[in-house]
Amino acid sequence: MNPGAPNLNQLWANLLVEELIRSGIDYFCLAPGSRCAPLTTAIASSSRARNILHFDERGAAFHALGYGRATGQPAVMITTSGTAVANVWPAVVEASEDRIPLIVLTADRPPELHDAGANQTIDQVKIFGPYVRWQKDLPCPTTEIGPETILTTVDQALHRSRCSPQGPVHLNCMFREPLAPASSGEDYGNYLSDLARWEKSGKPYTTYAPPTQMASANSLLDLAQMLNSAARGLLVVGALRDGVVSEAVRRLSDKLGWPLLPDIASGLRLGVNSTHTIAYYDHIIAASRFASAHAPDIVLHLGGRLTSRRLLEYIEGSRPSAYIIVDDHPFRYDPAHLATLKVQASVDSFYETLSSRLTPRVCSPWLEDWRRATRLVDEVLTNFPTRSPTLSEPLVARLVSQEIGAERGLFLGSSMPVRDMNHFGALGGPSIRVAANRGASGIGGTVASATGFARGLNHGVTLLIGDLALLHDLNSLSLTRSLDAPMTLVVLNNNGGGIFSFLPIAQFEDIFERYFGTPHNLDFEGAARMFGLEYVRPSSKFAFVEAYRAAAKKQQSTLIEVVTQRKENYDLHIALQREISAKLSSA
Repeated sequence: MNPGAPNLNQLWANLLVEELIRSGIDYFCLAPGSRCAPLTTAIASSSRARNILHFDERGAAFHALGYGRATGQPAVMITTSGTAVANVWPAVVEASEDRIPLIVLTADRPPELHDAGANQTIDQVKIFGPYVRWQKDLPCPTTEIGPETILTTVDQALHRSRCSPQGPVHLNCMFREPLAPASSGEDYGNYLSDLARWEKSGKPYTTYAPPTQMASANSLLDLAQMLNSAARGLLVVGALRDGVVSEAVRRLSDKLGWPLLPDIASGLRLGVNSTHTIAYYDHIIAASRFASAHAPDIVLHLGGRLTSRRLLEYIEGSRPSAYIIVDDHPFRYDPAHLATLKVQASVDSFYETLSSRLTPRVCSPWLEDWRRATRLVDEVLTNFPTRSPTLSEPLVARLVSQEIGAERGLFLGSSMPVRDMNHFGALGGPSIRVAANRGASGIGGTVASATGFARGLNHGVTLLIGDLALLHDLNSLSLTRSLDAPMTLVVLNNNGGGIFSFLPIAQFEDIFERYFGTPHNLDFEGAARMFGLEYVRPSSKFAFVEAYRAAAKKQQSTLIEVVTQRKENYDLHIALQREISAKLSSA
């Protein structure tokens, strides 16, 4: 900390950045702008601040979001005033909905310029509405306000972003001129005198003890009895935060002896290493004969939202006598309104508290039915590529799940890619970190989020993305050049919105193609060249595998474009499901 700051604007900015770094938050995402110059200067002059610069505020904010997904710690997004702040909105919404920590610092004009027609001035107070966990407007720097106010404000913001429910926070920072680090000739020694203890400590001004998320043992007695007596229980697992939680879920599944139905974002869907895991549940419950004969009496839902709409409809149609949701936040993630009990506790603490009260169960006919169905589905999905070497979207998802290295991460686009990986990801591949923007499920910012995810993991990432999502975030391809490890982008180009082919609107051919299919007739070779990426366009299974393996070894990021047809993709999905349903019915 340098008390000899050239002016008071810079001093406040230096205090703010210093307190963030002392608290372990050292990754800053910057977009160019004049009003935020004091904040930018504070970061640029700090040897401990890591930063990335992107010319688009929206992309920079999604990059910060991706970093928070990977690390569980907030990155700091910094913008100038005006519409630059509005560009951060989509990432703030996604962070809020999916409980990703994020710090947003917005520079603002002073009060006298508001409602006065001043350039680049909008009302930024509470601009993010209910989508932030906390917000504070910092006044223009003045010596009439003690410097400890800055420090305690930062500390509160970090606490609110990190503690459950995690999410974005917003500090709106007003600055008058001068914005550049020009010297005012003032000495701020006396102004900072009350911070002597803080200066010497090297620690944050205010430390918050992390809140506990423990389940009460007494409150779980009845639940334990219910779980022990269930004959047809299902363990449904949504998005999980880390490997510790994932291991607790595996152990709980083994002890209950229940089928474990893992969402792709749970970290348990790929690299299956539990005999209780039913990876292909989405195909299994689509077989009406199986689904009607296998209605659960109890569903235990651990973690976040589910990607599969079919799974939600299956549970809703089954009307289980109990639907228990366990996660460490108070929000209602229950769109079918089935929940009979909500336990607000971390999943691992829930298991530790409940474990001793559960009666270990050997394999039951109920579990064996689900296992047998899984084996039958796997036979169909293993054999279908041998019948046709032509590249398809289900095949690409399956190949990526098989070929991706154990040391890599996987980021999935929010429309068909995340669904296809959930449906067609192979058994027996590596267990890897998987992420997708499924909080609000928008397709904007996917490339930027994947680059932030890669920076947070600090190793290579594969991005599986559709053509429209890439077009939405094309300029964020520039962020791949900032990565320490190259990224592999697998782009499924079906010339439009492939997911709409699976919706009822597809039956209305007179309006479907133009207004929902939205063909663009573009490819991405020129974009790859523009942003310095290697480019490959394989046309067969073998060419794709060769290109994907080669990309993992290169020092430069690679864009692999796979061209498919929407009609053929739809027909293949339907044909595979019919074959699976017939096989399950005959068995």
